[in-house]
Amino acid sequence: MWQQIWGWILDPNNPSFLISVALAFVIGTLVGLRMRSPREPKFKPMSPGEDQSFLRGIRYILSNDHDHAIEEFTKSVQVNSDTVETYVALGNLYRSKGEIDRAIRIRQSIILRANIDEQIRMRALFDLGLDYRKGGFLDRALDTFSKVLEENPADVEALEEIEKIYEEMKDWSNAYGTRKKIARLTGGDHGHILAHHQTELGKMYVEKGETSKAKGCFNKALSIDERCIDAYLHLGDLHFAEGDYEGAINRWKGIVDVAPQFTFLAYRRLEDVYLRMKDFGIIEDFLKECARSNSDPFTHMALARYLYNKEDYEGALQELRNALELDPGFWEARKFMVEILLRKGQKEEALAVYGAILSGLSVPYLKFRCRNCGFRPADLQWQCPQCRKWDSIDFVGRIEEPQLPSPLPDQEAKKR
Repeated sequence: MWQQIWGWILDPNNPSFLISVALAFVIGTLVGLRMRSPREPKFKPMSPGEDQSFLRGIRYILSNDHDHAIEEFTKSVQVNSDTVETYVALGNLYRSKGEIDRAIRIRQSIILRANIDEQIRMRALFDLGLDYRKGGFLDRALDTFSKVLEENPADVEALEEIEKIYEEMKDWSNAYGTRKKIARLTGGDHGHILAHHQTELGKMYVEKGETSKAKGCFNKALSIDERCIDAYLHLGDLHFAEGDYEGAINRWKGIVDVAPQFTFLAYRRLEDVYLRMKDFGIIEDFLKECARSNSDPFTHMALARYLYNKEDYEGALQELRNALELDPGFWEARKFMVEILLRKGQKEEALAVYGAILSGLSVPYLKFRCRNCGFRPADLQWQCPQCRKWDSIDFVGRIEEPQLPSPLPDQEAKKR
C-alpha cells in the first residue's frame, strides 16, 4: 500500500499534482494506523521524534518540496532503520531528482533484507527496474523487470515497462510480442498499438532495403487496425518507389475513408507524382474526393498545387482564396499565392499578399497537442514523446486567429 501511495505521489506522469492534496487526509489516517496497529509486526513502533519527521516529510511531498522531504525522511530512518516504507519513499524521491545511484542503493538494500515481506521485496525489485530505466541502463532495467515476471508472469505493470524499453531500443518485434501478452491479460482493444509496432518494424525493413518484408508489416498493421494512418502512408511510399503511382495514390486514398482530417499528410507526396504521371485524372479524382469528405485549408492548398502544375493559375489562385477564407493565417497558402502572382507578372498584388505574410509572422501557433498529457510537439508524431501514449497527438490548429487583410485584392479593390 505505502509503495503504491508514494509511487502515485511521485509519478512525474501524474496529470495533476494538486490532486495529491486530496489524499492528504487518507494518508494521515494510514500514518496513524501505521503508528498504532499491532498487526504489522514487520515495522517497529515509531518514536515521537521519528513520527514528526515522517509527517513533515509527507507534508513536504504534498507541497512538492522534495529536498526538504528527503531531509525529513533521512532523519526518520536514522531513528528507526527498520521502517521500510520510508526507505521506499526516499528511493522514489532520489529518482525524481535524478540521483539514480542513491535510489539504486536503497532498492538493493531493501531487496537484501532478511525476513522482508515478499510483496515489499517485489515492489522494491520493480522500483529498481524503474531506477535503471531512468538512469539509461536499459539492459539492466530489462533484466530486472524480467525477474519480476519470473515471480509473477501476470504482472501487467512490469510487462508495460518492458514494452516501453523495447520501444526505446527500437526492438519493435519484441515490443509487439510484449503488447500481445498485455492484451491477453487485460482484454480490450490494443489494435492501434500493435499496428504501430508493425509499422515501425516495417520502416526498419525499408531502411535495410527489405521491401517485401516491409510490405508484409504494413499490410499486417492495416489488417490489425484499418485506421493506422502511418501504415497507409508508408505502404503508398513503397508503391511509389516501385513506380506504381496509381497503387501509391490508392493507398493514400485509404486515409480519406478512415481519418479524413489526416489526409493532408498525403498531399505533399502527390507533388512527386505530378512529375511522373502523364494522366492526372486519378490525382484530380483523389483531391476532389478529399474536398468532398473534408473541406479544409490543406485540401484547397493541395488542389491549388495540382492546378498550378496543370498551368491553371487562375484556378490555383481561387483554391488559395478558398483556403484563406477557412484559415486567414495560413501563411503557406499566401506564400504560394505570391509565387503564382509573380509568375503572372502581377507584382503589386504579390506585394500586398507578401505584406500580409509579414504581419502574420508573430501569430503564435499550436499545431499539435497530446490529449493525454498536454505535450505540444513541433510536428505530428504517432507516439507522444512525453507520456509515450500511441495516437494521442491531435491536430489542433492555431492558438488564435490573426487579423490579416483580404487574401487577394479583388477587381473592385483594384479600381479603387
